[in-house]
Amino acid sequence: MTSSHTPPARRRRLGVAAAAIGMLAALLTAQPAAATPDPDDIPSTAEGSSVERGEVEKAIRSGEFPASGEIDTSSNVRHLANVPKGALRGANSDLAFQGHYAFMGNYDGFVIYDIRRPDKPRVVSEVLCPGAQNDISVAGNLLILSVDSSRSDDTCNSTSQPATEKSSWEGVRVFDISDKTRPRYVAAVETACGSHTHTLVPGKRDLYVYVSSYFPHETFPDCQPPHDGISIVKVPRHAPEKSALVRFAGLFPDGGFPGNPERPEKTPTSGCHDITAFPALKLAAGACMGDGILLDISKPERPKVVERVRDEENFAFWHSATFSNDGRKVVFTDELGGGGGATCNARVGDEKGANAIYHVERRGKKLTLSFQSYYKIPRHQADTENCVAHNGSLIPVKGRDIMVQSWYQGGVSVWDFTDSRRPHEIGYFERGPENTERLTFGGTWSAYYYNGHVYSSDQNGLDVLDIRDRRTDSAKRVRLGEFNAQTQPYIR
Repeated sequence: MTSSHTPPARRRRLGVAAAAIGMLAALLTAQPAAATPDPDDIPSTAEGSSVERGEVEKAIRSGEFPASGEIDTSSNVRHLANVPKGALRGANSDLAFQGHYAFMGNYDGFVIYDIRRPDKPRVVSEVLCPGAQNDISVAGNLLILSVDSSRSDDTCNSTSQPATEKSSWEGVRVFDISDKTRPRYVAAVETACGSHTHTLVPGKRDLYVYVSSYFPHETFPDCQPPHDGISIVKVPRHAPEKSALVRFAGLFPDGGFPGNPERPEKTPTSGCHDITAFPALKLAAGACMGDGILLDISKPERPKVVERVRDEENFAFWHSATFSNDGRKVVFTDELGGGGGATCNARVGDEKGANAIYHVERRGKKLTLSFQSYYKIPRHQADTENCVAHNGSLIPVKGRDIMVQSWYQGGVSVWDFTDSRRPHEIGYFERGPENTERLTFGGTWSAYYYNGHVYSSDQNGLDVLDIRDRRTDSAKRVRLGEFNAQTQPYIR
């Protein structure tokens, strides 16, 4: 792969310089058209059978499922707005927030929205910079993107290239967003096996970026097994052009979960998928394929595993994690089927492709994770709809544990896990099947609560939801200046 040093100044110009939306079309016409994601970047789907098609159409006629394109909500959720995709046609991915701006990753780059009027979000700029997943976070004047698709180089003009070629590049990109209408590419850092997701751990002078990646292979020159940990990148806040890899932190000296030949859906551990840091508690929770872990991050450059759990019966792929606001609980998600499968139905049941709630307990000096229960949306979905637990965040309500969460075509679920043994849904938003004839990728990737509203990165565009419920109304008074779901704030 190419050098992880910052690209020369002449290569810093974006493939499409972000500009006011009125200038965007002209800029796009001057750039290469290679803006589509790699085929392997989006979860694969299988064509539905004729029996499935008939069942879906029958269920829609009976009112069991909303019709294709139709919106269905609980009585306490209102759909305020949808901003359809613009110039970037790739899959929408994660979200981050700062002030009155929302930032959405897209497999083709990223989009910045002005959300000072949640009912009328406005596109400020779109940046063409292909590289799945373009997982996204913001800190001050900096924006970080994860690239986990093998590229010809580290520029925004790069094209797809096999990971078997030594010159290929994957890693993290750093942008200066002091001018939201014209983000500026300032650094690129190569990391082993790329960067599927990343997590910011803030320091006074530097940002530490925990890079999660996985699936090494002997034929990949820069992604060799064993790959038993995370890359740590340091980004100086006032000199981001000096961003650099500081170390690779091994987390699984024993190799982690080895898999089960008799249960091929259970993925062996070869890295982490996602890590959520809770800086106020100096803890992080990692969802690492076949393992769930707790990390001590009191020394950000040297995270230490202090607890590890497995669920060899029901979990297939430990995907993400969310703490309760007091840090005494962790919700882990299981991405059964890789996000492309129809798993929200009676056949799969309510314990696979679900969330698992764990209590964080202290026994002497040791922290332990104690399983409590599973939660899965109670609304069965069509066999043509990909549906599984995905990204979400807490709704900051005093004295209660309530979360909003994406379930791809299962929509957005608002659920209460105050009683860890009896979690239940209290609200929802969803659309009808993207396709009634075959299993098709779609739906919401991330749904996060930010300053009084829910923002969802749906494949139909940015959705804004309003929850009006006595159990969550107090959260509307909470105001954050910045929010990255994987860097969880402690809310007083």
